[in-house]
Amino acid sequence: MKIIKNIGTVDKIFRLIISEILLIIAIFWTSGILAIILYILAFALIITSIFSFCGLYKILKINTCNINKKLISKKILTFSLVLMVMLAIFGVYFSIFFTKKFFLEDYTKMNQYYKQTLFYTGQDDREKSIENYNNLVLNYEIFYKKYSDYHPYTISMDKNFNNDIGKVRLTILALKDSVLSGNLPSVHQDFETIRPIFQDILKRNNFSLLAISLVDFHDAMEKIITAADEKDANTLISVYPEVDLKLREVESIVNDTEIQNIRSKLNEVFSLAQSGKVDLLSDKAAELKSAFVKVYLKRG
Repeated sequence: MKIIKNIGTVDKIFRLIISEILLIIAIFWTSGILAIILYILAFALIITSIFSFCGLYKILKINTCNINKKLISKKILTFSLVLMVMLAIFGVYFSIFFTKKFFLEDYTKMNQYYKQTLFYTGQDDREKSIENYNNLVLNYEIFYKKYSDYHPYTISMDKNFNNDIGKVRLTILALKDSVLSGNLPSVHQDFETIRPIFQDILKRNNFSLLAISLVDFHDAMEKIITAADEKDANTLISVYPEVDLKLREVESIVNDTEIQNIRSKLNEVFSLAQSGKVDLLSDKAAELKSAFVKVYLKRG
């Protein structure tokens, strides 16, 4: 059976441009059933354009082959090709950029309450812990519901993402009674188990963030804090190179006055250890941690 063409060149151009837009939306901005529907529509437009035949047009007795023949020229075809190429390049670029940006904004909003809850449970401040915990539960639930169903391109290949955010959700909800009436320093340790999960999610999805470097530095810095509290100058000196390296990674991203203050406190602790002034180590290490917390709560 011979197929009678009913799609003209101008019609083809519009179909291909629309299919390109639908594919970009499906790949970068949607997931699930909606993405499948957009894929089907996009490929239907592409196939009908290739064969110059539309079944719906045949039913409705529409034929665009003879429409706007005068508009079809080499310049128009060249412009259309350039437009499609530019749409693909910029559409993909901006979709990657903005979906990543929006994900980070949602993550940062939720993570701010996690950091505050972690901080105040560590400070044994019940009132502030409860206040920030309640905000954490609310905001994490919003984050969880959105990203357990929708995976923007930046995390689309992360097969462990749903499992990880599910584990975090269960941990947060399980700590409710402990936050309300339990031992807060112990609860603080339970909340600490969440941080490596967040860190791993960001790392494996290639987020080059100051937050990641700050967290890496924090883990190394704690070794110096512990050694200082135990007045163990030898251990402090031995772990200093690792801590110094982690701080250099932070400094490579940003090195303003707040980061420089952390560096200054770290060097002061190291100098005290080298000088054998072990009685001064704990207080100076506390200043180092305070300088770090100030930066982390604001920018981590």
